[in-house]
Amino acid sequence: MDETGAERLIHTYGRRRGRRLRDSQRALLETLLPTLAIEEGEAALDPRSLFTAGTEEIWLEIGFGGGEHLAAQAAAHPDVGFIGCEPFVNGVVSLLGHVKAGNLRNVRIWQHDARDLIARLPPASIARAFVLFPDPWPKARHHKRRLIAAPFLDALARVLVPGAALRVATDDADYLEWILERLPIHPAFRPHDRADWHQRPADWPPTRYEQKAIAAGRKPTYLRFLRT
Repeated sequence: MDETGAERLIHTYGRRRGRRLRDSQRALLETLLPTLAIEEGEAALDPRSLFTAGTEEIWLEIGFGGGEHLAAQAAAHPDVGFIGCEPFVNGVVSLLGHVKAGNLRNVRIWQHDARDLIARLPPASIARAFVLFPDPWPKARHHKRRLIAAPFLDALARVLVPGAALRVATDDADYLEWILERLPIHPAFRPHDRADWHQRPADWPPTRYEQKAIAAGRKPTYLRFLRT
């Protein structure tokens, strides 16, 4: 999808499978994933129906990678329901391992394009969203695949409650420039604070990818916005 929204929906993510899974990992896919996976479909979806009664809010992480951040947030906020979107099978397996180890009961998984799920959600149904280290698609001909673009921000704004936090992180300088040319000018979002965006907040758990980026000499940026 380009920024006019005129083109058909194209993938904003890369490969779906990595290294071969171990037997224990395949077992998680066969036994645990079916209890957490959100079924495909086009019908409207009330996210609260996915969780137990008493769930106070629903938070959404788009592209959870290895699941370290999502699992840590879920453990720290047991009264919040977490929906994680990730098409990469090895990342899903990693999150399942964290869910099993932490006995987390407030996590649900969407294995497909996050935009398809967002389209099914009711307005003002998500209290916080995370887009952490999305694929920067560095080649110019692939920029149309970048997730942070006007149609995506429009769709995300629709499902966020007023005052909801949106957290975005990247370690790619070119993609950071791209994001800052789009997010701050979007009418539905405003910067949350003017703190040092190179400093990860204390309530923002680290990820394995982030640690790799730092080790490689790349400096992550942690952006915080609010739904106006």
